[in-house]
Amino acid sequence: MLPAPLRRHTLSASVRAALMAAIAFASTAHAADTDEQKALRDNSTTLSGVQVQANVAAPTAEYAGGQVARGGRFGVLGNQDAMNVPFALTSYTDTLIRNQQARTLGDVVGNDPAVRTGFGFGNFSQVFTIRGFQIYSDDIAFDGLYGLLPRQLLAPELVSRVEVFKGASAFLNGISPGGSGIGGNVNIAPKRADAAPVTRVGLDWGSDSQIGESVDIGRRFGASQQFGVRVNAVHREGGTAIDGEKRRVTALAVAFDYRGENLRVTTDLGYQKQVITGGRAVVYASGLTSIPRAPSAGTNYAQPWSNSSLEDTFGVVRAEYDVTPWLTGYVAAGAHHGNEFGDYVSPTLVNVNGAATETRFTVPYIADTATGEAGFNARFDTGEVTHRVNVGFSALGFRKKAAYAGSLAPIDTNIYRPNDVDVPDFAYNVGPISDPGITGRTQLRSIAVSDTLGFMDDSLEVTLGARRQKLHTLGYAYAVNGVNGRKNSEYEQYATSPVVGVNYRFADQWSVYANHIEALSQGDQAPDSFAGKPVTNAGQVFAPYKSKQNEVGVKWDAGTIGSTLALFQIKQPSAYVDAAANAFVVDGEQRNRGVEWSFFGQPVQGVRLLGGVNYIQPEQVKTQGGVNDGKDAIGVPRFQANAGVEWDIPHTPDITVSARAVRTGKQYLDAANQLKVPAWTTYDVGARTTAHLEGVPVTFRLTVQNLTNKGYWASANGGYLTQGLPRTYYVSASFDL
Repeated sequence: MLPAPLRRHTLSASVRAALMAAIAFASTAHAADTDEQKALRDNSTTLSGVQVQANVAAPTAEYAGGQVARGGRFGVLGNQDAMNVPFALTSYTDTLIRNQQARTLGDVVGNDPAVRTGFGFGNFSQVFTIRGFQIYSDDIAFDGLYGLLPRQLLAPELVSRVEVFKGASAFLNGISPGGSGIGGNVNIAPKRADAAPVTRVGLDWGSDSQIGESVDIGRRFGASQQFGVRVNAVHREGGTAIDGEKRRVTALAVAFDYRGENLRVTTDLGYQKQVITGGRAVVYASGLTSIPRAPSAGTNYAQPWSNSSLEDTFGVVRAEYDVTPWLTGYVAAGAHHGNEFGDYVSPTLVNVNGAATETRFTVPYIADTATGEAGFNARFDTGEVTHRVNVGFSALGFRKKAAYAGSLAPIDTNIYRPNDVDVPDFAYNVGPISDPGITGRTQLRSIAVSDTLGFMDDSLEVTLGARRQKLHTLGYAYAVNGVNGRKNSEYEQYATSPVVGVNYRFADQWSVYANHIEALSQGDQAPDSFAGKPVTNAGQVFAPYKSKQNEVGVKWDAGTIGSTLALFQIKQPSAYVDAAANAFVVDGEQRNRGVEWSFFGQPVQGVRLLGGVNYIQPEQVKTQGGVNDGKDAIGVPRFQANAGVEWDIPHTPDITVSARAVRTGKQYLDAANQLKVPAWTTYDVGARTTAHLEGVPVTFRLTVQNLTNKGYWASANGGYLTQGLPRTYYVSASFDL
């Protein structure tokens, strides 16, 4: 049995009552454990990503092999070692991001067998699928807060960790602004100054003509190194491996932090602009009898004048103060401003021979978000039972401006033999696009309370908690003559999201866990009519949909290699019109049952492994009229597998080679399972070596994605097709000055 904490506090009943009364008025949050002297079993929590100094590695430290971290952020439960928490999370490190030369978040999360990536509806945003459910790029968290990151794409050069949480998480993180993330979510941990100084300059090239430069500088200052600053910048532009597609990205992130004895403060600021010209978008295929084969890997069926400009500024400030050795208060506030303008073109197939039509669709989109959280977390004992209590409040306000314009005359083309045309004139302009007005507002509020009770020297821990949430959204008509439109919809509902989790560390290397947790998404409003008949409950607004998850699993940590096996079930409700009663009812359901197995680490010196297998039964169990009962949900493969390996070649001057295989099973484009998308497998390879030029260490890297240049449909999620990327070469040199 591992030792109990080196410092604990047992409170009298009156003191406990006073504590609970005080923090009941406090605000949501990231749980934190301020005991800097705790031993390995209790070194499970750090404060808001700041690694508290202790006598063992913090949970955010790299695991053996450096590709993943020991743990990560589990919402209000804070940064914890994954072995000690009744949930599944994989945290991918900056080391992996650099060595794989990732260009997008999709490149990073593609290492996870439970995750697959597609594009957004008609644009270039990345949409991730976790445990068979979508998570929009809008709903990715930054240092634990939603609504701060760029809405469509994020440069990985700004990222310290990409933390993939698998499972429902309404209690842990609250409802997301976009209402996605039913099967999991992603949190981005920003780069901060480490104890060792960093001065890294990079040059890179990617096929066909992408050229980039990057810089990463980090320093700590002060008598006890209490001040830190980290600066990251990247610029990259040129043509991609897709014919005629060009991309340009410019991004900058600056992080300041102060680590005092009782006070910790962090500030993270970011700016990013991405421009995509001639971007290959998604393909719509409704009404066909079968799915046409994918075009050759580099074929671009978009128009050369299609484009998207994405500019974002964001930042967050966080402070934590140890009121006493057992009580910590925290507060965080962040803001984001996004300005997008897109001229999009997506083909709609008209036959299985690839014939398609396109129209121009232009959308400006301006978004402003303010968000924050505050609260207390405490640690104390009642007899032989330990407690980690968290009480907090969170709030988010979001406002968007939008308009749209486009052409009506169809452009005839073929996805195998694209037809380029001149830019068509607008046939309509609603908003207008030159001066879009406010079209939506969202307000989210929540209060969360939890207690993790520890028994048997914390080898058995039980987490109980609940989050009370308010979701308030308003919709507005598009502006006319520069005047904002009137309010045309409003949704205001409350929901309570409970959690029950049990984690039993029955041996140093083994733990078993179980949880019940839920996800939330906005409920629907009953339509006025269906099939030409009035709906009896037209206009009725339904409470937020609660998707319920039950999960059990086992985790193994042998020090140099680790593994997780999980069994889960998620039930997501949905609504439809009951034809017999002609009423809109919440009687639909999708049930995803699955098993996940992942592995990671360095089993022997010089060999690193990363991968796993994911199997899901994505069954539609309750559908309108029962017509699709028992059939697979749209865009959810039953089988996914990843296998990655790195090998440091012995008796060579520091040469490492790598390989990865990614397998995804068949999936369906329609609920009736008539349109089947074939299974696919891709292979990636890489190599790197470090040399010294004039005494400066230089790391050279080579990566080849989709080695066989396979043309394939990567995703049918959302009811449309996303094509996988062609064979792409990346070469870089990184100078550690």
